[in-house]
Amino acid sequence: MDLITANLHLIVGGGFLIGFLIGITGVGAGSLTTPMLIGFGFPPAIAVGTDLLFASITKASAALRHHRLGNVNWPILGWLAIGSLPGASLVVAWLYFSQADTHLLAAAIRKVLAVALVFSAVAIALLPLLRKVHPSEDDAAEDMPPRKIGTLVFGLVLGAMVALTSVGAGAIGVAVLTGLYPMLLARRVVGTDIVHAVPLTLVSGLGHAGLGNLDVTLLAALLAGSVPGILIGSRLTGRIPDWLLRVVLSITLLYAAYLLMNR
Repeated sequence: MDLITANLHLIVGGGFLIGFLIGITGVGAGSLTTPMLIGFGFPPAIAVGTDLLFASITKASAALRHHRLGNVNWPILGWLAIGSLPGASLVVAWLYFSQADTHLLAAAIRKVLAVALVFSAVAIALLPLLRKVHPSEDDAAEDMPPRKIGTLVFGLVLGAMVALTSVGAGAIGVAVLTGLYPMLLARRVVGTDIVHAVPLTLVSGLGHAGLGNLDVTLLAALLAGSVPGILIGSRLTGRIPDWLLRVVLSITLLYAAYLLMNR
């Protein structure tokens, strides 16, 4: 009995839960899926490559709904993509031409990310208490001007991290966007992050697929659970209070850090 058949119910169930969390928080694809797959016994390279395409397809299923709900700041997303897509492409090209063994490097980066996730979780939870002015439901997503240089540089670093480790498109993206744009409502941070992650993980995932790091059957099993999960989760982002969404974000980030530290 192969790994997929032996763990099929867990893979589909895990896909549903992760899709649900992505729909609500924007976090979960890389931070939760890759550790889960490695825990089931899949090789790290296959886990990373399959997870990247899984994240792209899953988040694409929620992108249109977040756009219709007004949860996407397109100028911010554009500056993120200007940095992240070249960053991811450069890392994939380096992996291809260097034939480098990146296992130790990826492991070290994940430990650093785990620490960053803990600080990010605390920051997201405490931010409303620390600032004097709070975002209003009346604020339009389009009215938040992008911090061009900071957003572009962050996108470049994020793209490189995602292509190398599959972690960061949701977890780090949500945390840093919250810091860069503290007046942006949490649901708009989530929507912008989810839509931006679609091309980023697609470019990274196709690159890994070209390197042979893809299991199509495993991808199909994950999607069978995640697509309905993310559609349900994305419907809740506009119906729950902003403060509650921040609590869910913080808890998800802390759990992602726990998984990364115990791989």
